[in-house]
Amino acid sequence: MSALSVLYLVLPFPLAFIIHDLEEMLFQHRWLVAHRESLSRRFPRMRFVIEHLSGLSTKAFAVAVLEELVVLLLATAYVLVGGRYAVEIWSALFIAFSVHLLVHLGQGLLVSGYVPGVITSILMLPFGGYGDHSIWLVMSGWEMLMWGVIGVVVMVVNLRFAHWLGRRVVS
Repeated sequence: MSALSVLYLVLPFPLAFIIHDLEEMLFQHRWLVAHRESLSRRFPRMRFVIEHLSGLSTKAFAVAVLEELVVLLLATAYVLVGGRYAVEIWSALFIAFSVHLLVHLGQGLLVSGYVPGVITSILMLPFGGYGDHSIWLVMSGWEMLMWGVIGVVVMVVNLRFAHWLGRRVVS
């Protein structure tokens, strides 16, 4: 990975993550509790997820975010030391983060309004687009798709673990 890529993408990525997840931490619990009933009526198939997330306290959510940040910082450090497959691992996480931003935008469109995380998602779209374009320049389309799918799967599995950890540590 070039020095400029490290400067423009790798090092700012944890900061972008912190800013985005700070918005989620500040508003997620109260927003979900306030909108739980209407969301459950509008999206009955998502009732389990809505109940799970609305039951996650702000402190438990903060623990989950901290765990995810540690994973991201380890991947960033691994890039900086030039580890084997470091670019691919980091790219998988970055693509998953970009998908996460798009999910927030989709959620905002579905509810026709604010959802926690949508403001920073909008603000970070150029960063995500630039990063994904930069990854596209060094990987084939199939590699990018493969690492993106791996990143999303790891993100979902880790998110379940992080939420479990948050509930476990706080209770």
